[in-house]
Amino acid sequence: MNARAETYEDLYGLHSWSNGLLDVTPDGAACLRLPLQPGARPTPLPQVIEAIEARGIRAPVLLRVQQFLEHSLNRLHEAFRAAMESTGYTGQYRGVFPIKVNQQAEVISHLMTAGQQYNYGLEAGSKPELLIALSQPLTEDALLICNGSKDEDFIRLALLSRKLGLRTVIVIETLEEFDLIRRASEDLNIRPLLGVRVKLTERVTGKWQDSSGDRSAFGLGAHDLVTLMDRLRSSGFLDCLVLQHSHLGSQVPDIIDIRRATGEACRFFSEIARMGAPLTHLDLGGGLGVDYSGARRPDDNSVNYTVEEYCANIVETIRYAMDEADLPHPVIVTESGRFVVAHSSIFVFEVLGATLYDAAQRPDTQADDHHLITDLLAVENYIAAPRFQEALNDAVYYRDELRALFRRGQIGLEQLSRAEQGFLYLAGLFKAAAHAGPSQAETAASLGAFTDHYLGNFSLFQSLPDVWAIGQLHPVMPLQRLNELPARQAVISDITCDSDGKLDQFILAGGTAGALPVHDLLEDTPYLIGVFFVGAYQETLGDLHNLFGDANVVTISLDGTGEFSIEHETEADTVAEVLSYVEYDPRACLDAFRKRVELAVTAGKADAAERRRMIAAYKDALAGSTYFD
Repeated sequence: MNARAETYEDLYGLHSWSNGLLDVTPDGAACLRLPLQPGARPTPLPQVIEAIEARGIRAPVLLRVQQFLEHSLNRLHEAFRAAMESTGYTGQYRGVFPIKVNQQAEVISHLMTAGQQYNYGLEAGSKPELLIALSQPLTEDALLICNGSKDEDFIRLALLSRKLGLRTVIVIETLEEFDLIRRASEDLNIRPLLGVRVKLTERVTGKWQDSSGDRSAFGLGAHDLVTLMDRLRSSGFLDCLVLQHSHLGSQVPDIIDIRRATGEACRFFSEIARMGAPLTHLDLGGGLGVDYSGARRPDDNSVNYTVEEYCANIVETIRYAMDEADLPHPVIVTESGRFVVAHSSIFVFEVLGATLYDAAQRPDTQADDHHLITDLLAVENYIAAPRFQEALNDAVYYRDELRALFRRGQIGLEQLSRAEQGFLYLAGLFKAAAHAGPSQAETAASLGAFTDHYLGNFSLFQSLPDVWAIGQLHPVMPLQRLNELPARQAVISDITCDSDGKLDQFILAGGTAGALPVHDLLEDTPYLIGVFFVGAYQETLGDLHNLFGDANVVTISLDGTGEFSIEHETEADTVAEVLSYVEYDPRACLDAFRKRVELAVTAGKADAAERRRMIAAYKDALAGSTYFD
């Protein structure tokens, strides 16, 4: 069944969650748009995949779009600029990117280049991340925020970076940490720029609510904060305290929580300033959420605000609080990593095959068949409304009874086979009736047992770890044939041998669902699935379940004419590389296999030609991808 693209594209809620970055062409292809150039020609995603495969880069592939990264970065800064201008805020905004959100070199490098106009900075929470930050072209006014637990080596390196002219701020997380900083500072004769992480009592909602409030893992409560102020004053370091860091939370879904937590952070700021600290910067950490589902409501996969509303609420709250306390407007700092990078990456994989829970052929019955088989097939006569649910109940009952008869030895395998085929034949009729009749919408949930399984060439654990670990939802949709009515509902299984390795919750126009509308697979025609907004956290958190390694990564730039250029490419892990990650020596593995083959030749189990083929196959496998070719 064919129709115009706009008829079926919004089955997947595309226009609710895509933020103008995606659209559908008249011939049904998902396409990339330049958000700031609405008149530019879109770039069809299937053509992108076809073009990079012609270059030898096979799916699965993580596709990064440079303009999407730049768009999020620009939108954040412009939203703060507009909010400050409209409210008369006299301070500045300084964004920093938390490296933990996406540590990949190509991402960090492009962010630093694109962010120079905004003096965009970095946040490091470990020594390796600090080393990354110190290698980047940070501007003189950009911030380098050092968060997290720190040992002496971390602190000394952060202090020494001040000699390079960097605005490195060491955030004090514990009273003990200040003692390390003080000793290192005195030893190196370097005055630090200090921050203090203050625990807020305001607890936000959402999936990461435990990272907020006074039970969060990092920072100082009111009592320890007063103790620190005394130590700073008595040791002569009070004048170094220039920044307060109060983490609002992560992926905060409700703007009211953000406003309340910001208000409390301002109270701490004004009190610390009253106690003599020359605070100039208020760092509100993360919190800015991504609306993965497009629902615009405060839940785990959505937010009830835009980035413009977020910035306006923060700026207004801080301005009122500082004016009331008769304090200068501080530099506002946020660490909005998820918002900046999430939209920029799309994970694309190909469907390898399908297990279909229906059958086109009605089984032929035999004279000696059990009467329940005849009863089962007779259900076909009353599937239509108003007896749809009755027919469904009867079909399930007859099938289950026939299975019980087989287990008790009362029917044979041939009769069970006809019963199963008959049930699958009816399943196809049930799905067609529910699909075609709007009156059956309330009973469609009963068809979950008939959901098809599509097999995708990917590892959920490697490429989409948050989906498995914390139930994170990402928009998922086919990349082609979006001008056709999908005939099937499917869960997407990966190629690991783990029952958890599947996508079985999907964002659709009417909300979330346990199956994705998909099309029948066509012979010799690739069927591509895209998972969107995966730029935050997914790349580094992935594990080696079943030893599936990193997929190919390609960064592209759109030219506005429907074409693109490849800006960066990282090849997928080979089998040999993955083996080395788990402490195998690929050469030693090959030598052991070669000896085993040679023993087989000596024993007359294989000849010389077979030996050559086996060794060649082993070598090819070592050099090849961990995914299906």
